Amino acid sequence: MSASERKDTPEQAEFRAQAREWLENNHPGQPSVRLPLGALELSDPAALDYLQKWQASAYDAGLVGADYSTDCGGGGHADCQSIANQEMQRAKTPFLPNIIGLGMAAPTVYFHGQEEVKQELLPKLLSGEEIWCQGFSEPGAGSDLANQQTFAEKKGDSWVINGHKVWTSLAHFADWMILLCRTDKNDKYNGLSYFVVPIKSALGKGVTVKPLIKMTGETGFNEVIFEDLVIEDKYRLDEVGAGWKVAMTTLAHERGAGMLVTPAAGGMTQKTEKSANTSSPSALIELAKNSYRNGKTAADDPLVRDDIVKMIIRQESFRQNQRRAGVQSLLDHPMRLALQNKLVGTEYNQDLAQLAYDIEGPASSLYLNDEHAPGGGEWPLAYMNSFGVTIAAGANEVQRNILGERVLGMPKSK
Repeated sequence: MSASERKDTPEQAEFRAQAREWLENNHPGQPSVRLPLGALELSDPAALDYLQKWQASAYDAGLVGADYSTDCGGGGHADCQSIANQEMQRAKTPFLPNIIGLGMAAPTVYFHGQEEVKQELLPKLLSGEEIWCQGFSEPGAGSDLANQQTFAEKKGDSWVINGHKVWTSLAHFADWMILLCRTDKNDKYNGLSYFVVPIKSALGKGVTVKPLIKMTGETGFNEVIFEDLVIEDKYRLDEVGAGWKVAMTTLAHERGAGMLVTPAAGGMTQKTEKSANTSSPSALIELAKNSYRNGKTAADDPLVRDDIVKMIIRQESFRQNQRRAGVQSLLDHPMRLALQNKLVGTEYNQDLAQLAYDIEGPASSLYLNDEHAPGGGEWPLAYMNSFGVTIAAGANEVQRNILGERVLGMPKSK
């Protein structure tokens, strides 16, 4: 029995047993289509369809939205979503495709939306029927989130939105967007308001989505242009001018504070046995054993072995910090581990892929379509994609400032 299981309440223990039994009998198996490394890299409609069916199945079984109230489509359980996450990860299920909806939109709508809007939007969000994206970044508002220029003007009982969002993951599939707008040009922070807007139904009628091709050749990012998009006032979250406050709810969950109420990705994302699990140091060991240089394997190199062990240590420290986050008496600051996880997790994944690149040597130039590529060509792809997640949710340099100022109490940098 794991440490988590020993701490389960009777209700949680019953929930865990039901989740484990259901997953044993309903695991979707190996996908028939190639899945990307994560939800933010989704570009193939067939992969999205496969993953949406999986999320719908897990939702129907009570494994998604477990902690949300039943009146808005949740399971109505107390503190059980983290258990569902653990069991899905244990079973190595596919990741859930609606990552922005689950991780950011759902808690923001839940805490700041009208009851009517919660009941309308959350069930289809949790089931994965409707995909969500995030409209924060703009060409002139990257690191300075408060510099939003997309403008929402009140006209009668509606709002008219004009502006330009960029780096919008999943917008090419999304039905809805969480959107931060300016509603007052004379007040930087109090002049922001927060909306949820339909974008798929408004394509060609006030919304244009243009894909951005990444260096990987994939199209996970997009730019979204609003031209006189009209939405009802009920889709405004919280008060006019409270957008900055609402955005902080979104960012707290995006950066890790909401992991107890929002499902985490599972572990099985690869298409064949040849493909690599790019989040696991054990996959690095296999890669080193099968990568040759000067008549020996990379695993024979003591420096390579030392680097792999360092990654194993980092992985274990991350795992133990996640366990520590669930023990209130061990928390020296309520936000430290939550904020820290985004920083150390993204850099760990990047360093893991970088080490794989070094181990592969010249073979790292072989890509996904090359049958001779080690690990199915997934490691170079993981390395190139790793830069996006060190920038998303606030660049890691910004995250260090947040930890320094808000957790350690250091003075603001000048």
